[in-house]
Amino acid sequence: MTSSSDDEIEKKLKTEQEERANAFKDFWPKIKRLIPYVYPKNDSWLKFMIFLTFFFLALGRVVNVLVPIQTNRIVKRLSTDDPFDVWGILLYILLRYLQGGSGIIAAARGWAWIPIDQYSNSTLTIRFFEHVHTLSLQFHLNRKTGELLRILDRGTSSIISLISTVMFQFVPVVADVAIAVIYFCLQWSWKYAVIIFITIVAYILVTVVVTEWRTQFRRAMISFDNDARAKAVDSLLNFETVKYYTAEEYEINRYRAAIGKYMIADYKSQFTYQLLNLAQSFVITMGMLAGCMLCAYEISLRERDVADFITFIIYLNQLYVPLNWFGSYYRMLQQNFIDMEKMIKLLDQNQTVKDIPGADRLIVHDGEVVFDNVSFQYDSRQKGLQNISFTVPKGKTVALVGPTGSGKSTILRLLFRFYDVAQGRILIDGQDISRKTQASLREQIGVVPQDSVLFNDSIYYNINYGRTDATKEEVEFAAKAAQIHDKILDFPEQYDTKVGERGLRLSGGEKQRVAIARTILKNPPIVLLDEATSALDSVTESQIQTALARMTENRTTLVVAHRLSTIVNSDLIICLKDGAIVEQGTHDELVERVYYEMWRQQIRDEMGDDSTVDGTVSDDSDSKKKGKGRKEPRSRQPSAPTEQQGEASSAVSPSLPAVKPSVPTATPSDVQEVLQAQTSNDPNELTQVIVEPSNVAITATAVAANPPPSDKMGTKEAVVVISDPAKEQESKNEVVQSQPSQPNQPNQPSVASGSGSQTASNKSSKSRKKKNKRK
Repeated sequence: MTSSSDDEIEKKLKTEQEERANAFKDFWPKIKRLIPYVYPKNDSWLKFMIFLTFFFLALGRVVNVLVPIQTNRIVKRLSTDDPFDVWGILLYILLRYLQGGSGIIAAARGWAWIPIDQYSNSTLTIRFFEHVHTLSLQFHLNRKTGELLRILDRGTSSIISLISTVMFQFVPVVADVAIAVIYFCLQWSWKYAVIIFITIVAYILVTVVVTEWRTQFRRAMISFDNDARAKAVDSLLNFETVKYYTAEEYEINRYRAAIGKYMIADYKSQFTYQLLNLAQSFVITMGMLAGCMLCAYEISLRERDVADFITFIIYLNQLYVPLNWFGSYYRMLQQNFIDMEKMIKLLDQNQTVKDIPGADRLIVHDGEVVFDNVSFQYDSRQKGLQNISFTVPKGKTVALVGPTGSGKSTILRLLFRFYDVAQGRILIDGQDISRKTQASLREQIGVVPQDSVLFNDSIYYNINYGRTDATKEEVEFAAKAAQIHDKILDFPEQYDTKVGERGLRLSGGEKQRVAIARTILKNPPIVLLDEATSALDSVTESQIQTALARMTENRTTLVVAHRLSTIVNSDLIICLKDGAIVEQGTHDELVERVYYEMWRQQIRDEMGDDSTVDGTVSDDSDSKKKGKGRKEPRSRQPSAPTEQQGEASSAVSPSLPAVKPSVPTATPSDVQEVLQAQTSNDPNELTQVIVEPSNVAITATAVAANPPPSDKMGTKEAVVVISDPAKEQESKNEVVQSQPSQPNQPNQPSVASGSGSQTASNKSSKSRKKKNKRK
């Protein structure tokens, strides 16, 4: 398999070559952008350090001129009758001690630069980190974590290196060359100045041309390096998925291929680097040869002496040694500009969601949420929300349901203001959230997502993240409310237990409870649940629902649900399709409309192939007679309504018997048999019976509901739905009441209410007589 990242890298390289003729395009504008990170306006101490740095920089240039001059004086004095010049030698040694990268001046300059370097590094890193956090959700959904961190590392180091290189290498070398040309022109001869000038110009031309040519290899090396790092990080973040599919070898080969491409690009970069060094050395050697030949010729003519020859060689060596590094400085500058390109582009990327000038804080009293004719679209290729209008009253729960891509999560993101609406308004207590600060809005909203990602820190830290100023007692109270406190105490390190990368050391249910505790600690008036239990098993989901019920009590709640059984008790259910509201109402109001089709399909999906709503089931007469093969329905805790709500998804399962009657079509008596069998198991459980006449299949599925009042604890209700068009209108709304079995008494048939109830009773009686005869 070939990764598409290779094509992406090739496109990036071509784009960079087309957009930029060289790395120094817009050189001065970029340098100006770096000035605020070097020169602080409001820090007098740092300004003084900058002054000292420039002072020592200028002093070093003066010393570089005095060293060869003092050497010339000493050599000439040695040619006289009094060659011993103690003070002259001491002055030369002092100048040499002051000179050079390891001299006193360089050390003092470095000390003065340390606080400036730290200021630049910290300011730039924090600025980048702050800017990334202000970018839109779309940016973070499309980015690669490894590549982003690489951009931060390379960009920060390159900018700091760029400033240091310009200040301490590039500028001093240029200054030394200019001083040397002027000195030789005034004190020696214009011929020496011309030789030095031509050598330097030729050196610069060779350096620039070759470096520009080899830049493409440097860029390719960086791109492949970023790609290899991104692949490594992506693979490690998905460690479990790799293990699930035994893809270790595939990931290793994928990473090996990325490293191989990086090595090829790196080889080309280093090979051309050696070619550049060879060309630079040739130019400098030719310049040195021309200068030495001219000086030796003038000595032969008695125009100069041996001291001048020694002085010339010392000065050229002193000049060419840093000049020999000029190519490295140029390459370093170019490399820094290449590395900082992506960082500058990120810093130039604008926020898509901004607070308007003068925006004030959002003040929430009741927490009423209103979507007023809201429309939104991610881009021109995707369908968005269309004229969405609904209200979530104070303390009520509104559920959003619909197929994938219908816009459920988008509504939550708009309310949290990850995006701004294209049309309409979103109001909280009558306040337009687009005119309030984002920080004050998000302080009022708590979110529990489907996949709660935790920080790689302790459980205490992750819960405390909901409100960092909370006390230990408040953190533990939140954990107890989320039903995770006792589990935490079972861990050896208790609240100090590390949760691992993205919380992978905890189970899915434990992670969700920690996320719920974090939201409880935040104590927001508005709660958003984005499929908070859809990734969990039925048992864990049932337990989580209890914690969610406590959290959302008396809070305005907006729920995105995949399992419809978890939202049957919502105050309002909104059905979405293709970004529009197709219907809304309570569960009972919607069960016979579009929502019912979703409900019916979900029952099919959750019951499996062997016992479906509209499929056939095998006729197991033995198990039908003896009661074998029937699973007992799961018990519920009626004291926790939300736990019942959570169990609905698991109740829609093959836990009830599927019966195939001997009659050609489904009749109420067949329903009676199912109800009678069900009554003996749990007389308090609301049961929805869906009867499909095709292939004569009847399936009873339990649906969680609130427990009946105490005076009706012996009553069992069932909603009967018959999908035969001929009988649908007649039997759609039949409600059958059946009394639970009493001790030492046979179960009595239920009496149907409404039309056809007598028929149902008669047929049920006949059916039992037939059974008795068979027995």
